[in-house]
Amino acid sequence: MAADPLTDAVSARICAHMNRDHAEAVVAYARHFGNRPEARDVQMLAVRPEGMELAADGETLLVPFDHPLSDSEDAHRTLVAMLRSLPPMS
Repeated sequence: MAADPLTDAVSARICAHMNRDHAEAVVAYARHFGNRPEARDVQMLAVRPEGMELAADGETLLVPFDHPLSDSEDAHRTLVAMLRSLPPMS
């Protein structure tokens, strides 16, 4: 399957999947990469080439990526790598 360009529709699909199926990971992104260690209510709003936009307890955060994303497969690999780089959740 070919990777999709990182369009608004693809971003919305990624966010819906992450918010529905990987809510703990979304919270972990806000706590660690967004420097909000107490964040509880977190939603992924957008995935753009430069970073992900999160809503954390009513505040909008931009969590930058370490490189500009090229497509949906790059987004998947990057989000997984970011999660794997975190210390174990307690």
